[in-house]
Amino acid sequence: MSRTIRPDAVLIQAVIAGALSFSHLHDLAEAAGQDGWKAWAYPISVDLLLVAAWRRMRTTADTGPAWVWFVIALTASLGANIATAGMLNLGDVPPWLRILVAGWPALAFLGGTLLAHAPAAAPAEPEQVPVAAPLTAPEPEPVPDVTVERVADPAPELPLAPAPVPNPAPAPSAVPAVSVPPALLDHARKVADTHHATTGTRIDTATLRARLGVPAPLAAAITAQLA
Repeated sequence: MSRTIRPDAVLIQAVIAGALSFSHLHDLAEAAGQDGWKAWAYPISVDLLLVAAWRRMRTTADTGPAWVWFVIALTASLGANIATAGMLNLGDVPPWLRILVAGWPALAFLGGTLLAHAPAAAPAEPEQVPVAAPLTAPEPEPVPDVTVERVADPAPELPLAPAPVPNPAPAPSAVPAVSVPPALLDHARKVADTHHATTGTRIDTATLRARLGVPAPLAAAITAQLA
């Protein structure tokens, strides 16, 4: 696809201004003793430093050093334009101007190096919006580790079956008085208490007789004293 080249007034103006400045810088360098190809290299050096400084100002946030070298290159270009406009006798250039022209290559090299190797500004980090911490359930309080030891209940003592009694025991009123030893009475009281705690009922004469292994009259006497 062919593209139509249209004349641009700004571009034409830039070409004319660049050609005139280039010519003035060449004439000034030649008048200061730089003949041959060296006189043509001076305007190229000035214009390149001017463009490098302008490009640096467009691509970095810290434009301070770039502005310094831009002003230095612009001063050299404007100074050459003014000097060759009849303000300076090019047939008799003063020594200080010869010194400036001779020292320009080192100055331009320093400026170009600093512009080319200056650290680029770090991109600004996006502002971090604080994020609310997620709601979490409160941690449960620690439960003390308590070990409960269960003690087995003693098996209840089953009452022994009463021995068969051939004849019913006589009524207490008809039982003759029998002497009960104190030690036997204490033992009988423990047996009666155990029977009552186990079965929930009071021990009868037959059961007490079977537990103690005593005759029926003695068992009846002991039961009467435990009542």
